[in-house]
Amino acid sequence: RFPDLLAEARAHLGRPQPVLPNTPVPKKAKPPGGTPAAAARLFAASVPVAGTLADTYLRARGLTQGGMTSALRFHPKCWHRDEGQTRSIPRPALIAAVTDGAGALQGVHRTWLALDGQGKADVETQRRAMGHLLGNAVRLTPHEDILVVGEGIETMLSLSEAASGLPVWAALSSGHLGAVQLPEGLQRLYIAIDRDPAGQRAAERLSARATEVGIGCHVLEPQLGDFNDDLRATGKEALRQHLAGQIGLEDRQRLSG
Repeated sequence: RFPDLLAEARAHLGRPQPVLPNTPVPKKAKPPGGTPAAAARLFAASVPVAGTLADTYLRARGLTQGGMTSALRFHPKCWHRDEGQTRSIPRPALIAAVTDGAGALQGVHRTWLALDGQGKADVETQRRAMGHLLGNAVRLTPHEDILVVGEGIETMLSLSEAASGLPVWAALSSGHLGAVQLPEGLQRLYIAIDRDPAGQRAAERLSARATEVGIGCHVLEPQLGDFNDDLRATGKEALRQHLAGQIGLEDRQRLSG
């Protein structure tokens, strides 16, 4: 069963220890940013995607399934600061949980949104991650004996939109895609690449690792820049047909609507 990420985030926060009588209370240190604990605080302070600006943003990208995964949440006032700025500004953001193989929250990924939700915020740095990312992923759906791994959240939600039977994870970048830790018991791995040199190299690294441990590996390639580009340009039925030409025969039944 997919882990309860909100409970996991709250568990990270811990419980305060009792203070003995006549014991001086030390000054509370400011929690450091960028740690799994800081990521857990942000995730716990966020709300479900359905009906929020994050839902509006995803639907503008042709994605209707974002509110159905507990890996994604929304924060209406997530602090943002571009390089060179001295003051942080609260902005609405899509928050994604980055978890490890045990389902424990290790980080979050933030996508800052425009105030109307129709796109990303008009800022220099639109996305940023915090916590421990290497080897971990945004597990959008639970894996089975097969798994599809790619880079972006929107890219992988696009595959779910066209083929809801495919288990999908987002590694967040080409560098992290090549290093993602594969689950035990996996029989077949599909790597959904972006059409660029970095995506190709990441697929080669991950494919080599999978092959070394006896996991069958296939690459899924978009027609345009990435699978969200394909979804928005041609629709989910055309994307499903495109995937059908690349998915192994044993997994074709997963290409349901």
